[in-house]
Amino acid sequence: MQPEEILANATTVAVVGLSRDPAKAAHGVPATLQAHGFRIIPVHPSATELLGEKVYRSLKDIPEPVDLVDVFRPAAEAPGIAADAVAIGAKALWLQQGIVSAEAKRIAEEGGLEYVENRCTAVVRAVAAISKN
Repeated sequence: MQPEEILANATTVAVVGLSRDPAKAAHGVPATLQAHGFRIIPVHPSATELLGEKVYRSLKDIPEPVDLVDVFRPAAEAPGIAADAVAIGAKALWLQQGIVSAEAKRIAEEGGLEYVENRCTAVVRAVAAISKN
């Protein structure tokens, strides 16, 4: 599947590494997705609420189905996140712009997930005019 199709097919997006800092892409990109009707589920080690949503410590703590796992963490963490995405039954794993991991790709694809790396979900959303509103 192409990135545009993966994003168009997603409604619920778990964002691993969603930032508290509005100046960072790891905050602005998920906020943009949320503004366009995507359900955002923040995953952060210490925050309790981000973008008006309850924060979970890990993907495995999320009590509902996740379509897409959007990753704003260093590439070294991507394989573990990929394994968790497979474990929770996510449909796709997306590593944001600048993040590349052959190991995460292998884990995701072997686990049956669609996979995108080194692309920005907000840019793909804008170019393809994808909105859930």
